[in-house]
Amino acid sequence: MLTKKIALDVLNASLETGGDYAEIYYEKTLTQSFRVENGLVESCIKRESFGVGLRILKGLRSVYGYTSDVSRASLLALAHGLAASFIGERLISVEKLIGQKVKSIYPIDDHLLDVPAEEKISLLKEANNITRGVSPSIVRAISSFSSTLRNVMIYSAENATGTIKRNEEERGRFSFVAFASDGKSLQVSSANPGRSAGWHVFRDEIPWRELAKNTALKAMKFLDAKECPSGRYPVVIGNGWGGVIFHEACGHSLEATSTAKHISVFSDSIGKQIASPIVSAYDDGTLPFHWGSNNIDSEGHKTQKNQLIKDGVCVGFLVDKFNGRRLNMEPNGCSRRESYKYEPTSRMSNTYIAPGKDNPEDIIKDTKLGIYVSDFGGGSVNPATGEFNFSASEAYIIRDGKIADPVKGCTLIGSGSEVLMNIDRIGNDLDAQGTGMCGSLSGSVPVNVGQPTIRVKEITVGGRGGKLE
Repeated sequence: MLTKKIALDVLNASLETGGDYAEIYYEKTLTQSFRVENGLVESCIKRESFGVGLRILKGLRSVYGYTSDVSRASLLALAHGLAASFIGERLISVEKLIGQKVKSIYPIDDHLLDVPAEEKISLLKEANNITRGVSPSIVRAISSFSSTLRNVMIYSAENATGTIKRNEEERGRFSFVAFASDGKSLQVSSANPGRSAGWHVFRDEIPWRELAKNTALKAMKFLDAKECPSGRYPVVIGNGWGGVIFHEACGHSLEATSTAKHISVFSDSIGKQIASPIVSAYDDGTLPFHWGSNNIDSEGHKTQKNQLIKDGVCVGFLVDKFNGRRLNMEPNGCSRRESYKYEPTSRMSNTYIAPGKDNPEDIIKDTKLGIYVSDFGGGSVNPATGEFNFSASEAYIIRDGKIADPVKGCTLIGSGSEVLMNIDRIGNDLDAQGTGMCGSLSGSVPVNVGQPTIRVKEITVGGRGGKLE
């Protein structure tokens, strides 16, 4: 950990050529993971890393560097090297650093790294046996658990009095994977629940036995599935992980990383209708114990509940400190980074569409012919246009208001603006616990996606199964 004296010297060295803001991000991270495959313990890994990232802002210019050598000499050399990117006279001399208390929104007593390895492995073996025991068709089963404990110190200054903020982040995540084969085809299913929580949540509250069984059942279900039909159809998207389509196709386009540079389809959308009037959406980094939550962001700002869309109208962006300068907006607690090796920028945390008034069963019942998607696989999106291509890992045909045959090879093709405008039904069954990792300019960060059941009245569906009849 850095001393105040070293931090003060490094900040002042960073500001020697006229920078108007300097920030030191010190990080120490402990990670641990266990993996059981087909009844055997395949790996038990524990790692430790630490380092410092240093950023200097001057107007609308930014420089960033990092090092794992946290000695005074190394940090001063980094500061002088970065400051040399600018030419000018000193504007700020930092005289003192004041510590500011960070309130924890998810206090944890039973820390994940304190739990004996034997207890975690025993649970994973039981889950693995459940998956394998469903059927001889399950040819491979993987059960794993990983955890991260990150201690962060943020020293920042834009006037004579700088600040120090300390934060502790702790996360854990299960992964259950099942491979089913009938000798002709292979199907894979997975479940990956994560939380910012203690061990009792994973052991007692997450239904890991049920998830271990259901991954096997889901993989087997799609062995005999027909190819998905293609065309433009109504598509009902299930709650929870279905929210990834909003995250990818719309959320990234509302990050200041894109909007500030006018390379987003929604760059000039504040105050304009971008969605159906029944759509409201949020990004909330304050949800207790959620996978994407944190006490403060990577710049030291408190996380917030940020409304992005209200009754179909765009009312806000996700804004970090640097891009806020371009937008003339204040940062709103959404600046994130994978580690000290990355410069922070605006990112999502827990992003979701707000619940509506419809009963989800009625949404299905009122759809005569269409597609039901309850889980997504990979995909791609262009934030500049909002155009996307997502593969569905679990999809079914809807016939006469009922979920019918499972189909494979289902792809949804369209744009974020099209999806938002075409949402015509929203259920009352919000689930905001779809956990994943999101990659962008500042690396890979943990995020939650969520939504109630929604219906998109028409969207292009790709598949090799002909027309839907």
